[in-house]
Amino acid sequence: LTGTIDIANRVEKFVNCRSKDPNVRELYIVEGDSALGSCKQGRDSYFQAIMPVRGKILNCLKAEYDKIFKNDIIVDLLKILGCGVEIKTKSKELQNFDINNLRWNKIIICTDADVDGFQIRTLILTMLYRLTPTLIEKGFVYIAESPLYEITVQGLENPLFAYTDKDKDDIVEKYKNKKLCYC
Repeated sequence: LTGTIDIANRVEKFVNCRSKDPNVRELYIVEGDSALGSCKQGRDSYFQAIMPVRGKILNCLKAEYDKIFKNDIIVDLLKILGCGVEIKTKSKELQNFDINNLRWNKIIICTDADVDGFQIRTLILTMLYRLTPTLIEKGFVYIAESPLYEITVQGLENPLFAYTDKDKDDIVEKYKNKKLCYC
């Protein structure tokens, strides 16, 4: 789970960036193929890479290590990170975490702003917490918070964003005498 990514251990649907400098590289972990397409169009391909997660991953909180390391999505994510895992086990083979091999300056979890997206985000965070907690402790892991609604208000130049239904209701109430459009 450490070392360089080459043709032999290429990860399916992973979209790398051009930069080889881990001090500027960012990894976006996105929810599914549709997000992959959107993020691919909107990214800076010089320093932003994308890894789509296909569905919900295994809950690593209480799962046994042999089951965790049989999960393709988890193993693919760990290969892409490049730093190995830091787990408490007697096996020398699994105690190979090296923060210096991390290929990314930022690991950004980008899931939908719905119940499934929140669950996938939580499962990814749980995996990182269980297998690579130093990445969280040292501030390499981020969450991209997307709004539930984009609201355009007649007379305002820029749209407003609501992250919850309450936010949306507050904006609608505040601008109730204006023409609103939200999606």
